[in-house]
Amino acid sequence: MEYLLYNGILVTGQKVAEGAIHIEGDRIRSVIYGENAKALLSENPDIKGIDLEGKHVFAGGIDAHVHFREPGMTHKADIESESKAAVLGGVTSFIDMPNTKPPTISEKSLHEKLDAARNRSFANFGFHIGATDDNFGEISAAVSHCPADFGGIKIFMGSSTGNMKVENEATLDRLFRIRDKEILVHCEDERTIMRNLEAAESVYGENIPFRAHPEIRSREACILSSGKALELAVKYGTRLHLLHVSTRDEIEMLRKAKADDGMITGETSVNYLWFCNRDYERLGGRIKCNPSVKTANDREALRKAFLDGLIDTAGSDHAPHTEEEKSGPYMKVPSGMPSIQHTLPVLVTLFGNTQEGLKRIASAFSEKAADIFGIEDRGRLEAGYHADIVVVDIDAGFIVGKKNIAYKCGWSPYAGEKLNGRIEHVFVNGRHSVCNGRLQADATAAGRQLVFSR
Repeated sequence: MEYLLYNGILVTGQKVAEGAIHIEGDRIRSVIYGENAKALLSENPDIKGIDLEGKHVFAGGIDAHVHFREPGMTHKADIESESKAAVLGGVTSFIDMPNTKPPTISEKSLHEKLDAARNRSFANFGFHIGATDDNFGEISAAVSHCPADFGGIKIFMGSSTGNMKVENEATLDRLFRIRDKEILVHCEDERTIMRNLEAAESVYGENIPFRAHPEIRSREACILSSGKALELAVKYGTRLHLLHVSTRDEIEMLRKAKADDGMITGETSVNYLWFCNRDYERLGGRIKCNPSVKTANDREALRKAFLDGLIDTAGSDHAPHTEEEKSGPYMKVPSGMPSIQHTLPVLVTLFGNTQEGLKRIASAFSEKAADIFGIEDRGRLEAGYHADIVVVDIDAGFIVGKKNIAYKCGWSPYAGEKLNGRIEHVFVNGRHSVCNGRLQADATAAGRQLVFSR
């Protein structure tokens, strides 16, 4: 169909201005600034007009850091369920992480996941490939044979769900020498974590409180590991994307490293922008994640780094577990929380009250991820780009609750929170998937495979 979204406020990384979007088929035909767009409707009766009544329009979100749990853990989540939640949150494209069962560590497993997503995903889909101590040959083959089919190479420099930790120093050195693909790192020093865990067990025995999580998965563990990754990246000129930055110290390390290597970028999760260590008493295992949620001072530094542009992207690190799995004792509760549906509302609540904040949201929510991973024709409100668009009422507040949570696991750490930024309309490849905040009854799995061509 052909649509004209008019009387809106268009938000990009460069400006916030009144305008309209003309959609033809799966592409943006034109972007019209000013108030003269409505004339198109009288001239072209086949165009369906939607009066946005002053609501804000962003390019659809690109979340480059999700764990949709398929294959192997689909009792928690799957591509179909979580892509629906993504679209309801204004995220129209995702790149899934490799720590599934089996892990995505070869061309074969990568293409099996791509096949599994076709005709089932409501958002555009892509996948990262994972590094292990002994699959460098597989990674080299994928970089040579199918670079357009995957986003980047994920390295776990510390254990997390799936236990894909890379410990061999020679392997790390070889991986950081790769120039043609983004290297994504989860940075936590394993020896530090094990030492902290032993200390916690000596104090608490089997009854470790959740407030001890940031002492176990400590800031020192993050700083040591991130420092090592940044040092290697500067040494080899690596396209490093430092994931889920959670401390003030890492921000300063990132600032210095970027001055030496212009290809280094950084991500934080909205969870670190919203929660802090005081929330463990209230939420316990629900906010147990790796790296851990840190102090209010760290949170404030991350918010400032986001507004300054030092933090390039805001991923959700969407990592669902069932409520039952998240309600046990500390040592048995897995790390991770569902959040993709609430990324944009959290950003709007924190930063949507100024034009500079809105521009930073547009950049971090979609534009920068498209640039970093070389995603073809997505992530911008520009003519010729795929019509992935989200319309947001930034002044409309809502309470997160069971009735509006779309995750398969059925819960959210944001439950009970009042957020601004109600998602009104979402278009995926020109299809009107979400209308007035609800998935259309005739919505289909309109997502397409992302193409990574720098």
